[in-house]
Amino acid sequence: MNDLMKEKYEHAEGRMKKVIDRIQSEFTTIRAGRANPSVLDKIPVDYYGSPTPINQVAAISVPEARMLLITPWDASMIRPITKAILASDLGITPTDDGKAIRLVFPQLTEDRRKELCKTVKKFGDEAKVAIRNERRDLVDKYKTMKKNSEITEDDLKDSDKKVQTLTDRFVEEIDKLVAAKEKEIMSL
Repeated sequence: MNDLMKEKYEHAEGRMKKVIDRIQSEFTTIRAGRANPSVLDKIPVDYYGSPTPINQVAAISVPEARMLLITPWDASMIRPITKAILASDLGITPTDDGKAIRLVFPQLTEDRRKELCKTVKKFGDEAKVAIRNERRDLVDKYKTMKKNSEITEDDLKDSDKKVQTLTDRFVEEIDKLVAAKEKEIMSL
């Protein structure tokens, strides 16, 4: 594999790693019955006119397995944080005592667990499509290089095997991530 081919290969591998990072990030926002502070990551709160993540205006702790405790550093932020959580699609009603906000996560029903598993599978399928698109793009680049006589026919055949091995490795990793998340969701 020549330097130009290697550079394109490493670029595609980096993009595939980003797909894995993205799916892991998506999985952290799926609540599985346990309290996880990362479910609040995508909820912005109005902090003096600018949308700010909750974890930048408050301390978030997990005092119990199914409860989050949000303690704002500025007591005047309790109302805006509560408002932001209610406006989000989190589906949990926050309660506050004037000093802190509590989010109690209800036990998931069997139907809701199955629904979450379908969502996880959908994320997994989308990630696999993204990986396969990267493979297709890389193979197309190699074919163009062959067409322009930058590489030989043997180089092209060797690269096909390497690209397929790379793709298989990332698809397998996605399958493992999906299986682990489904197991987490279905376990009580």
